[in-house]
Amino acid sequence: MADKKEKAVEENTTLAPKLAEGDEYFAVAHIFASFNDTFVHITDLSGRETLCRVTGGMKVKADRDEASPYAAMLAAMDAAEKAKALGVTAIHVKMRATGGNRTKSPGPGAQSALRALARAGLKIGRIEDVTPTPTDSTRRKGSRRGRRL
Repeated sequence: MADKKEKAVEENTTLAPKLAEGDEYFAVAHIFASFNDTFVHITDLSGRETLCRVTGGMKVKADRDEASPYAAMLAAMDAAEKAKALGVTAIHVKMRATGGNRTKSPGPGAQSALRALARAGLKIGRIEDVTPTPTDSTRRKGSRRGRRL
């Protein structure tokens, strides 16, 4: 047989989808801000495929700083960087607090996480609050007269 030299074909492979000029590739940023930690979880539009997930606890050493605005900002910047590497150009934001029969207000890292996502160059589509609110829930923690300090 004749010696055939096979040339290595270099293909420029990226995980980003092929988009026309000016099109946006949307994803969903789920921000869960409790008083103990802040999660920034970026998925595709269906919510089924995780693109990246970063928490405040992954960014700081001290346990007491996991829910701080600084840790949330670092987590959101890291998540935005990973998402942009995958081709995401715009995001819809779903904010969530603990909810249920506990507090319905988001933790201290919620605002700074959203702000960091916007400053990272991602366009913000819709912002939605998805905190679970019960219609009638189980009994809340604490006695009948409440927690006495």
